[in-house]
Amino acid sequence: MAKQPELFSQHEHALEKEYELCPTCGCELQIKNSKHGPFLGCSNYPACEYSRPLIHQESMEQQRIEGSVCPECSHELAIKKGRYGIFIGCSNYPDCHHIEHQTNEQQTVECPQCNHGQLAQRVSRYGKTFYACNDYPKCKYVVNYQPLNESCPECGWGILIEKKNSAGTKIQCPQKKCHYKTTRA
Repeated sequence: MAKQPELFSQHEHALEKEYELCPTCGCELQIKNSKHGPFLGCSNYPACEYSRPLIHQESMEQQRIEGSVCPECSHELAIKKGRYGIFIGCSNYPDCHHIEHQTNEQQTVECPQCNHGQLAQRVSRYGKTFYACNDYPKCKYVVNYQPLNESCPECGWGILIEKKNSAGTKIQCPQKKCHYKTTRA
Protein backbone atom coordinates (compact mmCIF):
# COMPACT_ATOMS: atom_id res chain seq x y z
CA MET A 1 0.00 0.00 0.00
CA ALA A 2 1.45 3.33 -1.08
CA LYS A 3 1.88 6.10 1.44
CA GLN A 4 -0.30 9.13 0.67
CA PRO A 5 1.47 12.46 0.39
CA GLU A 6 1.05 14.77 3.37
CA LEU A 7 -0.70 18.06 2.86
CA PHE A 8 1.43 19.88 5.39
CA SER A 9 4.87 19.05 6.60
CA GLN A 10 5.70 18.99 10.28
CA HIS A 11 8.08 21.87 9.63
CA GLU A 12 5.11 24.16 8.83
CA HIS A 13 3.46 23.28 12.13
CA ALA A 14 6.62 23.82 14.11
CA LEU A 15 6.74 27.53 13.25
CA GLU A 16 6.93 29.77 16.24
CA LYS A 17 3.63 31.18 17.48
CA GLU A 18 3.27 34.92 16.96
CA TYR A 19 1.74 36.75 19.90
CA GLU A 20 1.51 40.20 21.37
CA LEU A 21 2.69 41.18 24.83
CA CYS A 22 0.69 43.09 27.41
CA PRO A 23 1.95 46.70 27.64
CA THR A 24 1.17 46.73 31.38
CA CYS A 25 2.81 43.56 32.70
CA GLY A 26 4.55 41.91 29.72
CA CYS A 27 2.50 38.67 29.71
CA GLU A 28 0.93 37.26 26.56
CA LEU A 29 -2.37 38.74 25.28
CA GLN A 30 -5.17 36.27 24.47
CA ILE A 31 -8.33 36.57 22.40
CA LYS A 32 -11.34 36.43 24.73
CA ASN A 33 -15.08 36.89 24.25
CA SER A 34 -17.65 38.94 26.10
CA LYS A 35 -21.25 39.99 25.47
CA HIS A 36 -19.85 43.03 23.63
CA GLY A 37 -17.75 40.92 21.24
CA PRO A 38 -14.17 39.65 21.01
CA PHE A 39 -11.31 41.48 22.72
CA LEU A 40 -7.66 41.03 23.61
CA GLY A 41 -7.07 40.46 27.32
CA CYS A 42 -4.00 39.79 29.43
CA SER A 43 -3.32 36.12 30.26
CA ASN A 44 -2.29 37.29 33.74
CA TYR A 45 -5.91 38.26 34.59
CA PRO A 46 -7.04 39.04 37.38
CA ALA A 47 -3.61 40.29 38.51
CA CYS A 48 -3.46 42.43 35.35
CA GLU A 49 -6.74 43.80 33.97
CA TYR A 50 -5.43 45.17 30.63
CA SER A 51 -7.82 44.68 27.70
CA ARG A 52 -8.63 46.33 24.39
CA PRO A 53 -11.16 45.69 21.61
CA LEU A 54 -10.05 43.24 18.94
CA ILE A 55 -11.64 45.39 16.23
CA HIS A 56 -11.40 49.14 16.67
CA GLN A 57 -14.72 50.83 15.91
CA GLU A 58 -14.69 54.11 14.02
CA SER A 59 -15.19 57.12 16.22
CA MET A 60 -18.49 58.98 16.00
CA GLU A 61 -16.76 62.03 14.49
CA GLN A 62 -15.89 59.95 11.40
CA GLN A 63 -19.47 58.71 11.01
CA ARG A 64 -21.11 62.10 10.50
CA ILE A 65 -23.55 62.37 7.59
CA GLU A 66 -22.34 65.17 5.32
CA GLY A 67 -25.02 67.72 4.40
CA SER A 68 -27.53 66.56 7.02
CA VAL A 69 -29.00 68.96 9.58
CA CYS A 70 -30.64 68.22 12.92
CA PRO A 71 -34.12 69.83 12.90
CA GLU A 72 -33.82 70.72 16.60
CA CYS A 73 -30.35 72.31 16.94
CA SER A 74 -28.94 72.57 13.35
CA HIS A 75 -25.86 70.40 14.04
CA GLU A 76 -24.91 67.54 11.71
CA LEU A 77 -26.54 64.13 12.08
CA ALA A 78 -24.37 61.06 12.71
CA ILE A 79 -24.65 57.27 12.46
CA LYS A 80 -24.52 55.87 15.98
CA LYS A 81 -24.69 52.49 17.69
CA GLY A 82 -26.95 52.01 20.71
CA ARG A 83 -28.32 49.12 22.73
CA TYR A 84 -31.07 48.52 20.14
CA GLY A 85 -28.70 48.66 17.15
CA ILE A 86 -27.57 51.30 14.69
CA PHE A 87 -29.54 54.56 14.40
CA ILE A 88 -29.20 58.14 13.15
CA GLY A 89 -29.03 60.84 15.82
CA CYS A 90 -27.73 64.34 16.47
CA SER A 91 -23.95 64.75 16.73
CA ASN A 92 -24.55 67.32 19.51
CA TYR A 93 -25.56 64.62 22.03
CA PRO A 94 -26.05 64.96 25.08
CA ASP A 95 -27.14 68.57 24.58
CA CYS A 96 -29.59 67.47 21.86
CA HIS A 97 -31.48 64.15 22.00
CA HIS A 98 -32.91 64.16 18.45
CA ILE A 99 -33.19 60.72 16.78
CA GLU A 100 -34.34 60.09 13.21
CA HIS A 101 -37.11 57.49 13.14
CA GLN A 102 -37.69 55.17 10.21
CA THR A 103 -40.74 56.05 8.19
CA ASN A 104 -42.42 53.05 6.63
CA GLU A 105 -44.87 53.75 3.83
CA GLN A 106 -47.41 51.31 5.26
CA GLN A 107 -51.05 51.87 5.98
CA THR A 108 -51.82 53.35 9.37
CA VAL A 109 -53.69 51.00 11.69
CA GLU A 110 -55.70 52.55 14.51
CA CYS A 111 -55.22 50.98 17.92
CA PRO A 112 -58.29 48.77 18.60
CA GLN A 113 -57.97 49.11 22.37
CA CYS A 114 -57.88 52.89 22.90
CA ASN A 115 -59.20 54.01 19.44
CA HIS A 116 -56.91 57.05 19.79
CA GLY A 117 -53.35 56.00 18.92
CA GLN A 118 -51.93 54.11 15.98
CA LEU A 119 -50.00 50.83 15.92
CA ALA A 120 -46.34 51.55 15.17
CA GLN A 121 -43.64 49.04 14.29
CA ARG A 122 -40.98 48.66 17.00
CA VAL A 123 -37.94 46.44 17.54
CA SER A 124 -37.15 44.88 20.91
CA ARG A 125 -33.64 44.83 22.33
CA TYR A 126 -33.42 41.22 21.12
CA GLY A 127 -34.14 42.25 17.51
CA LYS A 128 -37.73 40.97 17.38
CA THR A 129 -40.30 43.14 15.58
CA PHE A 130 -43.61 43.94 17.28
CA TYR A 131 -46.39 46.51 16.89
CA ALA A 132 -47.41 48.77 19.78
CA CYS A 133 -49.74 51.71 20.30
CA ASN A 134 -47.90 55.02 19.87
CA ASP A 135 -49.99 56.45 22.74
CA TYR A 136 -47.82 54.55 25.25
CA PRO A 137 -47.82 54.70 28.34
CA LYS A 138 -51.54 55.59 28.35
CA CYS A 139 -52.28 52.58 26.13
CA LYS A 140 -50.11 49.45 26.35
CA TYR A 141 -51.66 47.43 23.51
CA VAL A 142 -49.12 45.20 21.68
CA VAL A 143 -49.32 42.57 18.92
CA ASN A 144 -46.42 40.43 17.70
CA TYR A 145 -47.57 40.13 14.07
CA GLN A 146 -48.30 42.64 11.30
CA PRO A 147 -51.70 44.26 11.99
CA LEU A 148 -54.22 44.70 9.18
CA ASN A 149 -56.77 47.51 9.07
CA GLU A 150 -59.70 45.07 8.91
CA SER A 151 -62.28 44.21 11.57
CA CYS A 152 -62.78 40.62 12.64
CA PRO A 153 -65.96 39.23 10.99
CA GLU A 154 -66.70 37.00 14.02
CA CYS A 155 -66.08 39.17 17.10
CA GLY A 156 -65.83 42.66 15.56
CA TRP A 157 -62.32 43.45 17.00
CA GLY A 158 -60.79 46.44 15.20
CA ILE A 159 -57.82 44.63 13.59
CA LEU A 160 -56.70 41.29 12.18
CA ILE A 161 -53.10 40.05 12.17
CA GLU A 162 -51.09 38.50 9.35
CA LYS A 163 -48.89 35.47 10.10
CA LYS A 164 -46.47 34.41 7.35
CA ASN A 165 -44.80 31.00 7.26
CA SER A 166 -43.63 28.44 4.70
CA ALA A 167 -47.18 27.10 4.25
CA GLY A 168 -48.54 30.52 3.26
CA THR A 169 -50.16 33.53 4.87
CA LYS A 170 -52.73 33.17 7.66
CA ILE A 171 -55.04 36.00 8.64
CA GLN A 172 -56.51 35.72 12.13
CA CYS A 173 -58.02 37.64 14.98
CA PRO A 174 -55.51 38.57 17.73
CA GLN A 175 -58.12 38.09 20.49
CA LYS A 176 -57.55 34.82 22.39
CA LYS A 177 -61.28 34.21 22.85
CA CYS A 178 -61.97 34.52 19.11
CA HIS A 179 -60.99 31.61 16.84
CA TYR A 180 -61.35 33.32 13.43
CA LYS A 181 -58.66 32.18 10.94
CA THR A 182 -58.40 32.25 7.16
CA THR A 183 -55.63 31.82 4.57
CA ARG A 184 -54.62 34.10 1.70
CA ALA A 185 -52.49 33.37 -1.29
